[in-house]
Amino acid sequence: MSGDESSVMRTKRMDVEVEDTGRVYLLDRGDYDAADRSDDPPTQSAGLIKVEGRGVAILNVALQWGMVPFTVTAADRDPGADLDGYEDIAEIGFDSPSGEVVLIGWLMDWDEEKAHSLSPLLSGPGTYRLRYHVRGMDEERYSVHDHYLQIWPAPQYDSAVLKTANETPSALSEP
Repeated sequence: MSGDESSVMRTKRMDVEVEDTGRVYLLDRGDYDAADRSDDPPTQSAGLIKVEGRGVAILNVALQWGMVPFTVTAADRDPGADLDGYEDIAEIGFDSPSGEVVLIGWLMDWDEEKAHSLSPLLSGPGTYRLRYHVRGMDEERYSVHDHYLQIWPAPQYDSAVLKTANETPSALSEP
C-alpha cells in the first residue's frame, strides 16, 4: 500500500432494542433459514461474541432488555483495536454470503423497523473479521454501556480475546 492510500470506513451509531435476551445479533441479509446449512463451519466463540455458522453472530450485552448503544464500523482493512477506550475486546471470523448485514436485538417476532440495516460490506460477499469492543459489561445500567463492532474483510483464522477487564466475558467464553 502506498502512503497516499487511505482506508475506507463507514460508521453508524444506533440504539438497538434488546428484548429479554441479553444479546444482539448480526445477521446476513441472505435467507439464512432457507439455505442448506449442512456445510456451515462449526460454532466458534470468543467470550463476548459467538458465530453460529454462516451469517449469524451473537453479541452478548449486559442488559436483558432496553436500548443498547452500538457503533458499527465497516472498513476495507483492519481499523485497529481501541485498547484504551474499552474494557473487553474479542475477535472472530464471520462469513457473509450476501455482503449485507443487519443488527437486531430480538429474533422471535421479526420487526423490520427494529432491524438496523448497515451499509453493504465493502468487499461484498465473503469472509470478514469481527472485532467487538465493550465498556460496562459488568454494570446493568444503560449510562455506562458502550458497544463498538468493527467489520473488515479478512481470511478465516482463530478467534481471540484481546482484552478482558471484567468478570462477565470470561464466564461467557465456555463452549
